[in-house]
Amino acid sequence: MVPTYNERERLADLVHAIFRSYTTAGVDGELVIVDDNSPDGTGAIADDLAQHYRIIVVHRAGKLGLGTAVVEGFERASAPVVGVIDADLSHPPEMLPRMLAAMTRWSADLVIGSRYIPGGGTRNWPFSRRLMSRAACLAARPLTRVVDATSGLFLIRRDLARTVRISAGGFKICLELLVRARPASVVEVPYVFSDRAAGESKMNTREALGYCTQLRDLWRFQRTHPAVRQTYRRIAPGELT
Repeated sequence: MVPTYNERERLADLVHAIFRSYTTAGVDGELVIVDDNSPDGTGAIADDLAQHYRIIVVHRAGKLGLGTAVVEGFERASAPVVGVIDADLSHPPEMLPRMLAAMTRWSADLVIGSRYIPGGGTRNWPFSRRLMSRAACLAARPLTRVVDATSGLFLIRRDLARTVRISAGGFKICLELLVRARPASVVEVPYVFSDRAAGESKMNTREALGYCTQLRDLWRFQRTHPAVRQTYRRIAPGELT
């Protein structure tokens, strides 16, 4: 699913690329777009694209946050595997079929696109953003072995995702699912993140403070729930072709 707010400049390019990658890989995929009443007309563009592709468009009354957008998108999806990808093409759409292949090959519950394992990386990102991102990942290490636990690119089995009440309203939904959904098998796949070429980043001080609160809540959750034996695999560059 794709959560959107003021993403009209890149949404059509993203949709074309996603369905092209589905076709190339022989994947029978759909797309759910959840728009938070974007004032720039993103919702209308999504409606037009839905006339040509297998797309479900969810229009919401206002800017209600990423967490609830993800929940609503997962609820509307019909596929057994659901996931999240950014609307601004910072995540390569061709990764989706590769991540689905990894999920099938290793019987994974959750597959994460990772910037910080060998083969992954970032492009056109200011040093301050890279530093903040790495610090956020390091802060999550007591909760999970996943290196890029704050990734915004991931796939998860729908039945597992639907058992979780996502309480975080910010950007770190992957971490929320890693801890609260308690997946038995996790795979991390490398990819290169490219900073947005259009529009404005939604990262700000409020989001950073919200992440600190999220970490606190997840630490409390983990202390009160018995540990789950989890298989973790990190995919090497070239292992998935």
